Amino acid sequence: MKALSFLSFLPHFSFFLSFFLSFFLSFFLSFFLSFTILSQDNDKVIGGEECRPHSQPWQVALFEGSRFNCGASLISNQWVLTAAHCNTGKIRVRLGEHNLRLWDGVEQLRGVAYAFPHPRYEKRGHHDDIMLLRLNRPVCLSNSIRPVALPTRCPRQGEQCVVSGWGLVAEFKNGAAAPKVKLPNTLHCANISILPTTSCNTDYRGQVTDTMVCAGVEGGGTDSCEGDSGGPLVCGGALQGIVSWGDVPCDTTTKPGVYTKVCKYLGWIRDVMRKN
Repeated sequence: MKALSFLSFLPHFSFFLSFFLSFFLSFFLSFFLSFTILSQDNDKVIGGEECRPHSQPWQVALFEGSRFNCGASLISNQWVLTAAHCNTGKIRVRLGEHNLRLWDGVEQLRGVAYAFPHPRYEKRGHHDDIMLLRLNRPVCLSNSIRPVALPTRCPRQGEQCVVSGWGLVAEFKNGAAAPKVKLPNTLHCANISILPTTSCNTDYRGQVTDTMVCAGVEGGGTDSCEGDSGGPLVCGGALQGIVSWGDVPCDTTTKPGVYTKVCKYLGWIRDVMRKN
């Protein structure tokens, strides 16, 4: 009788052991992922503040493995727009994110079926720094995940815009031995405006073309920076720019951030989306 009782207990013991191991493995993987994200240099927008959670529902985070790499913008339920220099090969897409360390339950993960960097993209000169990503399956739209509108016109000088991302918040300044740096994992936003192309082009010695737009704040102090690459510059509810390049250090008085001017690529964007 005792032997029979012990044998009848074995299936129950196996079930509880399997459940315990599954729970432990899930917990360990979640902890490891959070630690990996925290250990990267995922700093924020220079001079910005934490965005109201999910106030930028088109904001996308691009990962290379477990490492945050770039920002991007959702422009339809299956297409993402970013910078061509963010093309690392194997890209993982996370939507509905605010704090990269926390899982809110509204996030969605996708792979990339096809990447379409602009055929004329030149890394050295930052020309045509734009890329379309076709997700491996459509996203479910919600209050936290929603496409941004493409522009119907080009941005105007002085127009107010918002840049968002998970890029640098602080740098070395005035010869300081160490920067004052905050390393939150939350999405940051900054209010900036479209600056004159002529003066910006003077600052950058003719490197700014008509397919680029400069944006920042007079006097400096607010700018996109490393880690914001590929992210959105939204003006009046439309995606007018993609974070592309700028001077180092970021937020200098005379050299603002330079963005890919989305309005110049509407034909290419629609053509790629239609054919693929």
